[in-house]
Amino acid sequence: MCDMGGLDNLIANTAYLQARKSSEGDLRELQKRRKSLSLPPPDVCRKEIKDTIILDFQSICVDQPIGRRQFRDFLKSVPEYLMVQELLDEIHDWELEEGSAKEQLLQSLVCAIQVKNTGQMYACKKLDKKRLKKKNGEKMALLEKEILEKVHSPFIVSLAYAYETKTHLCLVMTIMNGGDLKYHIYNVGEKGLEIKRVIFYSAQICCGILHLHSLNILYRDMKPENVLLDDNGNCRLSDLGLAVKVKEGQPINTRAGTNGYMAPEILKEENYSYPVDWFAMGCSVYEMIAAQTPFRDPKEKPNKDEVKRKTLEDPVTFNHPNFTPETKDICKLFLAKKPEERLGSRSNDDDPRKHNFFSSINFNRLEAEMVDPPFVPDPSVVYAKDIADIADFSEVKGIDFDEKDNKLFKRFATGAVPISWQQEIIDTGLYDELNDPNRQSSGKYSFSDGEKKSGVCSII
Repeated sequence: MCDMGGLDNLIANTAYLQARKSSEGDLRELQKRRKSLSLPPPDVCRKEIKDTIILDFQSICVDQPIGRRQFRDFLKSVPEYLMVQELLDEIHDWELEEGSAKEQLLQSLVCAIQVKNTGQMYACKKLDKKRLKKKNGEKMALLEKEILEKVHSPFIVSLAYAYETKTHLCLVMTIMNGGDLKYHIYNVGEKGLEIKRVIFYSAQICCGILHLHSLNILYRDMKPENVLLDDNGNCRLSDLGLAVKVKEGQPINTRAGTNGYMAPEILKEENYSYPVDWFAMGCSVYEMIAAQTPFRDPKEKPNKDEVKRKTLEDPVTFNHPNFTPETKDICKLFLAKKPEERLGSRSNDDDPRKHNFFSSINFNRLEAEMVDPPFVPDPSVVYAKDIADIADFSEVKGIDFDEKDNKLFKRFATGAVPISWQQEIIDTGLYDELNDPNRQSSGKYSFSDGEKKSGVCSII
């Protein structure tokens, strides 16, 4: 059987290492492409921008990376607004001051890719169209893409582009080369993680789950295998294939998740909501410490019925010596059998980040990515299982597409995600190049018969 976790990390990591060894010819080609780019005239895109962007301060001046930058540049250009700029900076610094009180049903192939115009590296998740249709997974793939479009958090993988080829639907996302937490728990050094790493990763995971819940999104597949590390050692939630939108008046009772991490209410096929993510969070914290899930004995042969029984009936026990009093307490609260008694769900303002387990974490600084991770992955190491453990995909035969399929594929392939694209343009320096008044561009922006074309659009 194919080990997808190993395949994801092996391909992404090795290809990424090769891409970082760019030759002089590659750099010249990148420079040539960037010189060919140019911005469209303001009058051409003004109406489209007004029709597609929410015209409020939060959206334009805070959420949109280019809008945020332009707003600050504007403040700097007007003398009487300089005080406003300084005030915003002071508020930002104060909020970040130390001590301040204040989610495998669909198989996929992942590879590393590089955007030709900017040089930015990403991971590309390729979903086989025929396999999707055979398993009735087309709508689930579209739902994952639509959910990823809404998510903008440093603790969840970001979607940058969505496109289709003749055979695949492709999601271009944040590249994560540090491996998943499951690999680190069981394959790097002694089994289990140091407590400082457990606290750090748990804090980032909590922030990611809270961001999803704020968007009315239920993760449903929280487990260490779905938490990936980047080059710097920060972690992000990945694989939102089982995520679902929570809608008022529409109860959720479909069995979904991974055995050993599913909450009692899912196992009993009752209606459930956000508390199931916190139960899975408790299972994950426990596993990071003990290198086993709370309701499964690694010495026993895996048995789904026994894991279900233990999850529903048995109290959680803490036999590993690395469980501190705070760790035991937060695990007990996350693993409460009744959802209304579970940490994060006991009241409307029940925030897991307030627990003493996180007393060493300044969440304002953490969310601003100003806290140094306790572990930095070695860039020369591939954090994945041996290639011998990875099998090839078999070709899916006897599947034909109809007009309904083609319409869904077109809904999927919407191109660049605005906020992620803006951040890429800024991070790679292309924004400054395009706005340099002395820049000479060989690119042309032309349109005819109402069709707009831009050199920026042909990304991959």
